[in-house]
Amino acid sequence: MSRPRIVIVGAGFAGYRAARILSRAARGRADITVLNPTDYFLYLPLLPQVAAGILEPRRVTVSLSGTLRDVRLVLGEAGHVDLDARRVHYTGPEGGTGTLAYDRLVLAAGSVNKLLPIPGVAEHAHGFRGLPEALYLRDHVTRQIELAASGDDPATCAARCTFVVVGAGYTGTEVAAQGQLLTDALVRKHPPRRDVRPRWMLLDLAGRVLPELDRRLSDTADRVLRGRGVEVRTGTSVKEATRDGVLLTDGEFVGTRTLVWCVGVRPDPLAESLGLPMERGRLLVEPTLRVPGRPEVFACGDAAAVPDLDEPGQYTPMTAQHAWRQGRVAGQNAAASLTGGELRSYRHRDLGFVVDLGGVQAAANPLGVPLSGPLAGAVTRGYHLAAMPGNRVRVAADWLLDAVLPRQGVQLGLVRSWSVPLDTASPEQLRMPDGPVRNGPSGDPAPEHPGTAPGAHPAPGPVTRPDIPAEGDQ
Repeated sequence: MSRPRIVIVGAGFAGYRAARILSRAARGRADITVLNPTDYFLYLPLLPQVAAGILEPRRVTVSLSGTLRDVRLVLGEAGHVDLDARRVHYTGPEGGTGTLAYDRLVLAAGSVNKLLPIPGVAEHAHGFRGLPEALYLRDHVTRQIELAASGDDPATCAARCTFVVVGAGYTGTEVAAQGQLLTDALVRKHPPRRDVRPRWMLLDLAGRVLPELDRRLSDTADRVLRGRGVEVRTGTSVKEATRDGVLLTDGEFVGTRTLVWCVGVRPDPLAESLGLPMERGRLLVEPTLRVPGRPEVFACGDAAAVPDLDEPGQYTPMTAQHAWRQGRVAGQNAAASLTGGELRSYRHRDLGFVVDLGGVQAAANPLGVPLSGPLAGAVTRGYHLAAMPGNRVRVAADWLLDAVLPRQGVQLGLVRSWSVPLDTASPEQLRMPDGPVRNGPSGDPAPEHPGTAPGAHPAPGPVTRPDIPAEGDQ
């Protein structure tokens, strides 16, 4: 008798945890396959520190093949799931196609950048969901400061030194906090002419920073950001984006070469393509994470609308904290379904949230206890070290080096603007040269793009994280 086949689509917080649980529960009695575009699990909450030059990129990645025992890794992106034939069709990293047959399927495809119909945003903004975007942002910010240091036109220098972040949730707040510290360090080495200083703006239509959190955490983050000179504008967003700047909803035009889009996430389009009942783009599941009418399919993480048993009629939010715990239940239930065991319902308990504000500052409420300042900073870093499934020593070493050595402000030039478009369903992957052409930020080097007409260049345009906590952020 052949062994049962379990396919897990996605290796984010939910998929990675499900794979770990299944590999332990199966003990070699099942063929477990993980289908994922990359060969690593990405610890998204620390991505802003990669963009700020604190952590090296590999510190926030965990090898799938190196940590998932008895699990087969298939590199590729799911394009279609044939539920009746029980097959997953996918496209590999080099364009080839393949199929995976399954007896049990765990859908953990995650989420992608949320796009809004605002003129110019798709052309002139960048998201913050993957390593390529973080590396691009670090290079781009460094380049703007260096170009401003050698520029003569005051208006252009001011625009290069102005950085606009849209979305004051976890991602946007941490990007603005870490980015402001990075540019302060850069201008000490490359002071702009005419005494132009870096200007960071954090915009959100909500009435306060971190609107989804306790008011005390929100006030702490707001106080720290404003104390550093970050312009926090609530009730305000972008009305239109151009290559020269952004028009705000209050009528002000802000000259900038950098637009960071952190307005949240939306479920991966794969969930909607299944043709099953949905809830705001998420696949409806039972409390056991099983898909109604499809007993062989389980869904978890951002792609699943999981009933909140503590809040009848509500669904759990799209956060990494929920995705991590749901991955555990999905793995346990998928294993139990093969042996006729009892399925568990997903029920959670709020453990609190942490928001890293850079340096020794943070806002945290572990187990409901509100903290701020250096104590919150220590708790936040301890939390991340405990939550990471690997690389703890390397991360701690980078933190120590950052505390005692000056930050390295150099451009690596590895990621170009057109290779990290905002309107991508795969933020963890670079857009290939033969893919669709995408416009990129002002000030970006603009070599001729292999996919453009002779002499054409990607038009300049500027520049979006999730969580173990929230919004796909933490």
